[in-house]
Amino acid sequence: METAERRWSEILAERPDLAPAVDLQRALVQRILTLARTLDEEWRPTLSARHVAAKLTRGVPALRDEDVPLPLEILTPALLSFCEDLEAGGAGDAARHVRETLDAGRLQPASLLRASLARNQRGVRLTAAELDLSADLLWLIGELAVGPAAHALQTRLFAAADPGTAAAREAGARWDEGCCPACGSWPALAAIVGGERSLVCSFCGAAWRPAAYRCVYCREEGEPFRTAAPDLERIGRRLELCGACGGYLKSLDLTAAPVFPLASLEDLATSDLDVAAMQQGYARPPMADLPR
Repeated sequence: METAERRWSEILAERPDLAPAVDLQRALVQRILTLARTLDEEWRPTLSARHVAAKLTRGVPALRDEDVPLPLEILTPALLSFCEDLEAGGAGDAARHVRETLDAGRLQPASLLRASLARNQRGVRLTAAELDLSADLLWLIGELAVGPAAHALQTRLFAAADPGTAAAREAGARWDEGCCPACGSWPALAAIVGGERSLVCSFCGAAWRPAAYRCVYCREEGEPFRTAAPDLERIGRRLELCGACGGYLKSLDLTAAPVFPLASLEDLATSDLDVAAMQQGYARPPMADLPR
């Protein structure tokens, strides 16, 4: 939180209009960190490193379609609390409707949490339509609640210095796709640290380095793919723009890649870049359609 508070102070000094967004983000980040600590203390999931390595080798993210027993007794109360945070932070009736639907049992928390961990965006949207809920809000609430669990899983597979997970770490290091090797999400941003480009996932916190500099969405490397700085006085804040698929990604010069869950702070601080990209007709695509 100390790191986050320093960054929020910098953001507000430059963009005081973002104060309401920072207030909401502060509440969410505090809850995410508390949830992450609880999971670290009380949850010991197991995954087969060799099984994960085999999946990665054939282009399937580590957690995709994994039947991971989630700690529902920890995550379900968090799911409802995130609804309350978002209700107080501006989502109002839409967030309250989600909470009431969960409370009434018309939507099972386990179903939402598992769909979110599996990155089943289509399934969540269909459920939202059936229950007359905001699809984007339901997706966000599921992400917030299960994101710390996804982070714990990918950390144990890829970051922990455990000989038992060496096969997964080695396969993860060879991952050359634009989507996250752990969960399959698109990166929130590209972090350029010391001249090295890493892609950062805001859902699970994984960072990875594709071998080539190209569009993360369609792999275009030619003339349609370009990088531009909307503000020439701030060339450390750029957009990777692809004319082939119409996608964009923010590319930032940073002193260090943001750690989980602080990529969202950089995402907020650079929201003007999103506006600039969308004004030119670019967009962020839906979840990647990956092999299984």
